[in-house]
Amino acid sequence: MSELQRLKSLLPPENESWVFIEAAAAINPPLITLEEIGRDEVEIQIDLEEWENYAIDHRNLLFWHEVGKIQNDAIPRDGWEMAALAIGLGGAIGELWVQDGLLLLLALGLSGFAGYRLYIKNNSEKKLQDAIFADERAIDLACRFGYSIPNAYKSLGGALKELIEKTRKKKKRSFFEDRLEALRKSAEKARSELSQQEGSEKSVSSENVYGQ
Repeated sequence: MSELQRLKSLLPPENESWVFIEAAAAINPPLITLEEIGRDEVEIQIDLEEWENYAIDHRNLLFWHEVGKIQNDAIPRDGWEMAALAIGLGGAIGELWVQDGLLLLLALGLSGFAGYRLYIKNNSEKKLQDAIFADERAIDLACRFGYSIPNAYKSLGGALKELIEKTRKKKKRSFFEDRLEALRKSAEKARSELSQQEGSEKSVSSENVYGQ
């Protein structure tokens, strides 16, 4: 079974018919990313050459993280905002020449709204929250596919540690570190809940998140 076929088998049944998995064709692509390819169709693209350097459990959780983003409707999309911003600015400049106050206000309003939407879309805090929610969904998906809760946390934590070690850009590395810290807190909460249910502290330890 090829790696792409193996990953296809890890898709939840509700996503099998409209989520596709392909090898990335771009030059220097991200390790794994999403692209909306049509109406109600999403493609997960993987840099297979780099992907093979990761442990299989790490690959699984990184894959389920992307599936989690799809299920959370956090797919990156090429929106209308840039086009609207360009139209609004162009219209505003044009109306300065013809001196039509109402049209100028409309053009400025369109530009302002598009700019605000772009700010929200590219806000680093929102991106982090989307990633943390996708990590939580990845843990749930791992458990659906037979992982224990401790092993799911351990595998995702190990994957994030590996990403941190391989990432040179400080901002991107900090992003993975923030995700890892959020995962550690989630593991502690899961440990507490499980220990209450089972009457012991042998379920999930925060150390599992770091692969220790």
